Amino acid sequence: MRLRNIFIVFAVSVLTACTIIPGQHMSPFSRQSSVEMPVAEDNEAVLKKLDIKTIDAKLIVELEQNFGNRSLSPDNVANHYFNYRIGAKTIKGVPVEDEPYSQYRVGPRDILNITVWDHPELTTPAGQFRSAETAGSVVGEDGNFFYPYVGVIQAAGRTVEEIRDELSRKLSKYIENVQLDVRVAAYRSQRVYVVGEVAEPGIQLVQDIPLTVLEAINNAGGVKFEADQRNITLTRNDKTYSINLLSLYEGGDISQNVLLQHGDVLNVPDSSFNKVFVLGETNFRIQGGLGVGRSRSIVMNKGRMTLTEALADGGGFDQETSDPARIFVFRGGLGKPEIYHLNARSPDALLLADRFPLQPRDVIYVDRAEGIRWNQIISQIQPTVNLLNSFDGVLRVQPLQQQGR
Repeated sequence: MRLRNIFIVFAVSVLTACTIIPGQHMSPFSRQSSVEMPVAEDNEAVLKKLDIKTIDAKLIVELEQNFGNRSLSPDNVANHYFNYRIGAKTIKGVPVEDEPYSQYRVGPRDILNITVWDHPELTTPAGQFRSAETAGSVVGEDGNFFYPYVGVIQAAGRTVEEIRDELSRKLSKYIENVQLDVRVAAYRSQRVYVVGEVAEPGIQLVQDIPLTVLEAINNAGGVKFEADQRNITLTRNDKTYSINLLSLYEGGDISQNVLLQHGDVLNVPDSSFNKVFVLGETNFRIQGGLGVGRSRSIVMNKGRMTLTEALADGGGFDQETSDPARIFVFRGGLGKPEIYHLNARSPDALLLADRFPLQPRDVIYVDRAEGIRWNQIISQIQPTVNLLNSFDGVLRVQPLQQQGR
């Protein structure tokens, strides 16, 4: 008996050396983090333990007084996290137009259709089997085209009215009361590239109707569900601008509807950075080849989500194993780590959680109840105790002793 007790104590000490409480947990009495985190102070990174802030009514009032926490605020974290993660140097704002758009200006490779009344020999031939696009006057790479009796005409950078005036003036030497019209039969000189999370990415041609960001996205079939509408990028020449399409849709900020120019690249990124993670004792389950899991990542729809929404999407509390009094939010966005604690033992605390805005990459952790931890310890010790109970004082397995007799 004495030897058996010694083995029991030894087994418990071995288990204790590994961990007295299986799994992850937070100390119920802790007011600071157990690990040090890099924190920026005076433009320097210092290591320090973080204070754990309580999510209460006072904190909610402070958060709501900060306009930067509002969804459509330009300073909302979701508007900056994309650049922070990938190291982009986008300009927050839209490009300034040099001059307002007036009319389409012809460029190289455009095809012009020129009609001279009462002079079919000068009119662009467009019979039954020839379209104006195939028979029109093509503007060369040098920006010029040739026309009979007139010679070489500079077309690039000019409107069709300016080209018509020059043709009329020069043809008046040979034709009395010249009447002619100039139209663009095919727009081929100016292109805009729409890429990323749109239904039909590709090249779009700039025509006589001005092409804006909204029209280009609609022409591409609209954005996908995975699109990050807050952080659309517009690359023009050697600069990249950040466009908040959500502010245009929901806030009516028409300044975001930029007029596109030749060579612009409009990129609609995905929302993979706008995720939060729900870990711990939740009711969420994944059945499959990897077994059963409780954790999941949730994409923040339009870059916004509250703590209550994340808990609900994560499956809610496991009523048998969780301790709602210890719900934690770990935050490290933009290099400013913070820890928050919510005591939701009373369900009305979820009203506070529904007014607590989450940020991209927040980690929500639902801690485990103390009694469940103790039961797990017992469940680990019990097989060892049962094994020791099968021995007698001389370390002989009892079933073997019976066989020996």
